[in-house]
Amino acid sequence: MTIIVGGGICGLGIGWHLARAGHPVTVLERGQAGSGATWASAGMLAPRAEAEPAEERLIQLLLEGHALWPEFVAELEAASGIAVDYRGEGTIVVALDRDDAERLRFQYDFQQGLGLETEWLTGYAAREREPHLAREVTAAILSPRDHQVDNRKVAMALRAAFTGAGGTLREHTEVTEVLFAGGRVRGVRAGEAELEDDTVVVAAGAWSGDLPGLPAEARPPVRPVKGQTLALRMDRTAPLIRRVVWGPSVYLVPRLDGRLICGATVEEAGFDTGLTAGGLMDVLRHAWEVLPGIYDLALIESWAGLRPTSRDDAPILGQSSVPGLVIATGHHRNGILLGPLTARAVAQLILGGEMPESVRPFGPERFARAGAEAAG
Repeated sequence: MTIIVGGGICGLGIGWHLARAGHPVTVLERGQAGSGATWASAGMLAPRAEAEPAEERLIQLLLEGHALWPEFVAELEAASGIAVDYRGEGTIVVALDRDDAERLRFQYDFQQGLGLETEWLTGYAAREREPHLAREVTAAILSPRDHQVDNRKVAMALRAAFTGAGGTLREHTEVTEVLFAGGRVRGVRAGEAELEDDTVVVAAGAWSGDLPGLPAEARPPVRPVKGQTLALRMDRTAPLIRRVVWGPSVYLVPRLDGRLICGATVEEAGFDTGLTAGGLMDVLRHAWEVLPGIYDLALIESWAGLRPTSRDDAPILGQSSVPGLVIATGHHRNGILLGPLTARAVAQLILGGEMPESVRPFGPERFARAGAEAAG
């Protein structure tokens, strides 16, 4: 049997792969499954539009993860009976002044150098595609192959698919200690109960590095990065935008039900998930500058989530230095995008003992190597 600590998209996804293969698996979630970073995110699947210099190796992993989504959606919807609103209208990244346009042109040239399928647009051409964009939009990048999904519906579908395949889900069950014996993992303690197993997967998001009992050498270097986000109500029959739109310091994600997701702040605030007037004001101001029509929309929801962020902003996937202890965390802003790839890769490791070649550079051992090189 395998114990998975964490019931977000990665924990549930790994569990679903294992359960489908007939492998006994239990997912332990400290709250409600899918209610952490998976619930708080915006569901953007945009490896091309978000590609930045110095992340070339990560970009290739993100593209591989993006390519898995159509098949993942088809299988997940068939298994759960829940539509997850996977959409392929593309993403537009806009500039509002000359400085923005110059930065955007540098990003576009970088994308073209990698062979990514993006297109340069004038401000006029951008407004032809999204007429409600601000008149101040001077230039834009169109990424037609970037998509989005309703992350909350994905969490609901994964929960149903996992339990439907025979997996055991224990919500509101906090792991109080990871247990070891004879130099390897032997299970976990949850409250007064001990669950014994020879494989434990740490997929607890921002809390992964703080699980009690983990030895220092196996503790993933993950910290929480706070993001405050809000939702507005559009007319679902005449939405202000139909594509995901990125502006300077903001993104806007339209949903089929008429919601418009606007986010998100990037704050080093520990595990604080409180909302602040300044944070929400910044999100609204940046969103209004890109899409002035939001001024009259109803504000229907606001929330804050914690991105699980590693030291190099890349995921931590694979066998730790302790036998039986597997790590699947640190995805930063790419948890939804890399959810299917993480699930497949970690399940492959557990069932067959091997990680896919493309995932191996993102193993936990890279931090130990970096420390040894620095010391040497």
